[in-house]
Amino acid sequence: MTGGARITATGWGWRHAGRKRSAVADITLDVEAGERILLLGASGSGKSTLLAGLAGLLGGEEDGEQTGALAIDGLDARAARGRVGLVLQDPDAAPVFSRVGDDVAFGCENLEVPREEIWRRVRRSLDAVGLAVPLDRSTSELSGGEKQRLALAGVLAMEPDVVLLDEPTANLDPAGVADVRRAIEDAVVPTGATLVVVEHRTEVWLDLITRVIVLDAGGGLLADGSPEHVFAIAGDALAAAGVWVPGVPMALPLAGPPRVGAPTTALAAIDLSIGRPGAGVIRRGVDLRVPEATSTVVVGPNGAGKSTLALTLAGLLPERSGLVTVSEQLRARRGRRPSQWSSRELLTRIGTVFQDPEHQFLASTVRDELAIGPRALKLGESEATARVDELLDILGLTDLARANPFTLSGGQKRRLSVGTVLASRPAVIILDEPTFGQDRVSWTRLVGLLQDLVGEGSTVVSVTHDAGVVLHLGQQVVTVDAPVVPDGDRVAA
Repeated sequence: MTGGARITATGWGWRHAGRKRSAVADITLDVEAGERILLLGASGSGKSTLLAGLAGLLGGEEDGEQTGALAIDGLDARAARGRVGLVLQDPDAAPVFSRVGDDVAFGCENLEVPREEIWRRVRRSLDAVGLAVPLDRSTSELSGGEKQRLALAGVLAMEPDVVLLDEPTANLDPAGVADVRRAIEDAVVPTGATLVVVEHRTEVWLDLITRVIVLDAGGGLLADGSPEHVFAIAGDALAAAGVWVPGVPMALPLAGPPRVGAPTTALAAIDLSIGRPGAGVIRRGVDLRVPEATSTVVVGPNGAGKSTLALTLAGLLPERSGLVTVSEQLRARRGRRPSQWSSRELLTRIGTVFQDPEHQFLASTVRDELAIGPRALKLGESEATARVDELLDILGLTDLARANPFTLSGGQKRRLSVGTVLASRPAVIILDEPTFGQDRVSWTRLVGLLQDLVGEGSTVVSVTHDAGVVLHLGQQVVTVDAPVVPDGDRVAA
């Protein structure tokens, strides 16, 4: 790669097929080759759509309607795909091949890079992002954070003129965040590539970026300029609009201690071994107590087994050995082991929000998605409608009630996935990365909602890398230590 490329947009916008409102509208900007842009905006303002447009991925008329022009070095973005590399917001959507090495090599092969050069780039890119796994490691065995690093390695190996990163650190532990930040600085900046980063961890990128561009949810730009100018002059207004502004505290109470006394244990793991279907045991000897009416936060490095632990506690994966059990009050007809319950028994007892929101969508509209749980419980139509309307309002999804869940932004999908669980009002709620993709306003609403639920007696368990979640929801913090061999250590609780 010899340098970056210029990005220009002139009145550009995009409306997805079947949607009345544009995902993004009236964008006019001029980015010089080699600039490093932090792209911000409220959830649903069109940040991911703009990146998809720059990567040439929005398709033709059957996919939607484009207005204005979007170009890379004067060439229509759809004709400049080989010069642009995009790391998607959803890490599960990134892997193409079943083996790590082949997946990183895929983009280079499409660009007809010589074979010996491909494998040099593959190894260098994996080292740069800190993904220390064999080249023949199955991509299906990687955690969400590891898949994010894999996707970034694939883009770096292509050596593109424009690098687009959509929430590149959202599913990463602190060490992974540092790895990605360092990889971008070491592997992208020296080449002079144009860099555009969409990220809510703004403080991570402040000393690397040269310009901040903020999209307005109503169309056009809300702010554009140097980081110092944008955040100093318009910081308070941007925060109120949902933009993550560094140094502005959240207007939420900190997590207090659990309730006075010895609360009932809602959920417990006893000498538990866990693993995914068709794979080996990844942790043994897990002992864990989840107090009733308390918010428990589970933290730890990528690949440690946090998501697998959450799914096992929720009864969605069977114990490999040991036991997961619930309190006598939560006991179902089939006993106190969630893995032996029916889906209907789980519905009002333990609700689960998956790491990937799309894995739990079943309906064709947002409203119908939220109504699935109440209808399964055979609630009356008026009561079901009231629950759905309340959640649409709380989660900021009222205007999207008729939209297809799969067409929502990443942050909107996450809020919907939380809402589908809350609609059934289970006693225990287990959430995997609940704040992924949220802007400042929706984050505050979501975390505040979970705080309220705990105050009303619900038991909440959150798997997270978000320090703010720990700060505001960590009444009990459980640390799952580093990835281990099958004879693993115990989880500290």
